[in-house]
Amino acid sequence: MPIQDKNGVKVWQVRDRNAQLIRWAMWLAAAIIFYLSWMKISDQTTWFFVYDAPRIAADIGGRALPPRWSYVSQLGKPIWDTLNIATLGTFFALCMAVPVAFLAARNTTPSKLFIRPIALLVIVSTRSINSLIWALLLVSIIGPGVFAGMIAISIRSIGFCAKLLYEAIEEIDENQVEAITATGATRWQTMVFGIVPQILPAFAGIAVFRWDINIRESTVLGLVGAGGIGLQLQSSLNTLAWPQVSLILAVILVAVVIGEWVSAKVRGAII
Repeated sequence: MPIQDKNGVKVWQVRDRNAQLIRWAMWLAAAIIFYLSWMKISDQTTWFFVYDAPRIAADIGGRALPPRWSYVSQLGKPIWDTLNIATLGTFFALCMAVPVAFLAARNTTPSKLFIRPIALLVIVSTRSINSLIWALLLVSIIGPGVFAGMIAISIRSIGFCAKLLYEAIEEIDENQVEAITATGATRWQTMVFGIVPQILPAFAGIAVFRWDINIRESTVLGLVGAGGIGLQLQSSLNTLAWPQVSLILAVILVAVVIGEWVSAKVRGAII
């Protein structure tokens, strides 16, 4: 909106004519893309099922309640497997993410020209594929079970942990590093006494936060045969055992809430 003086002469406006035209052109392009995307989705959607969805949802909800509480005795081991997948997957991911993070950080990498791009490639490639897809691939390679789920969670978590950690490494106080270096410390001693103490709080926070995320992700890995409580969920869905499905979903919810509570307490203690 232009601003005019008392004589009606324009003295200032937010954007000039060309900038305003470019802005409107971008909005127009976004609207066209949205319209074309919606038409594509609409053509491939059976709207009869969409309109009938509330009735189907109500029917399934009626069949799922009340939950089959007697089935809870069979969920102890699967939920324990799920927690193990999340915990061990996070642990192994951190073991691999720490060296990758040091190689990716500008102030600790041995070579910005060769090694750092490789480390960044590892971070991007492991973050770009969902853990469910990793589990599907690993089940095909090493067979179904908890081990495949654990490896899938580990691979998925490497990029996440390494990215946040190398950003924390790049933000350290260089004065402390220079002070330790001035004493004649070796590169390894400088890293242990000058860098590691500064990033320990960030490392602990990243570890707990990723563990919390992995609890959620590990609950569905059983859908592709990677073990955990998702395996019981898949079998119950296949047999249309809706009371069991509702109970499994309730158990997953409780596990996620407990994991969130533990994560919040640990992060609060660290920070």
